[in-house]
Amino acid sequence: MIRLEHISKSFGALRVLDDVSLEVARGEVVVVIGPSGAGKSTLLRVINYLEPFDGGTIYIDGEPAYRYERDGQIVQDPERRIREIRARVGMVFQHFNLFPHLTALENIIEAPIHVGKRERKDAVELARGLLADVGLAEKADAYPAQLSGGQQQRVAIARALAMHPSAMLFDEVTSALDPELVGEVLRVMRALATKGMTMMVVTHEMGFARDVADRVVFMDQGRILEEADPETIFTAPRNPRTRSFLQTILERWGELGTARSAPSAMADRMKH
Repeated sequence: MIRLEHISKSFGALRVLDDVSLEVARGEVVVVIGPSGAGKSTLLRVINYLEPFDGGTIYIDGEPAYRYERDGQIVQDPERRIREIRARVGMVFQHFNLFPHLTALENIIEAPIHVGKRERKDAVELARGLLADVGLAEKADAYPAQLSGGQQQRVAIARALAMHPSAMLFDEVTSALDPELVGEVLRVMRALATKGMTMMVVTHEMGFARDVADRVVFMDQGRILEEADPETIFTAPRNPRTRSFLQTILERWGELGTARSAPSAMADRMKH
């Protein structure tokens, strides 16, 4: 579904993605973890072409996308094709980015009507169904300022789903939420995974990574240092940097008194 080959990206002298290659199969949930500044969010933004990349090739559904080499020449996709690809790969951000002057329902129907060229009646029916799916059927006429952070993020997820994407990218979607609101957003994401949605998720929610991911990818300093199934990553990471990062995260959970028994057990096993 999504394949990256030798992707590089720099901001000036700072190299934020360094020869990154990764493949996400259709229906797979890949969770990307790592310290701040590792390049995780940039990776998702590059996949959605919100950030142009410097080198390498991205394939979406088996086809090269955005910028690639053909017959020895660099091809730059026109804006129309870029929009078409983005419609197939939905993205949800840390900050909700809802239009404040539109209701929850109006936020969701905006893209289907103006980008997807759907009839308003059909778009409204779709939006109401999506709001019900994320547990917000009664909030259709509420404006973002009238919603909690968790509710706004669920509207943002519904908005992305309104374009019927083949895959979804989630960039730290719970990090701006109060702790008690995190669970309601993760429940929606778990439900999407259960339905077979292809997902790439950047998160610090290790419980979610452990329970939902098919594969966990650890990044640091713009490179993928390790990738494996959750059991391997959390109980027997091979790379010393992965091990150090996870020990720090799991110990912090314990200090906050929020660690569940399984993460505690993980931390104990990793010490041996």
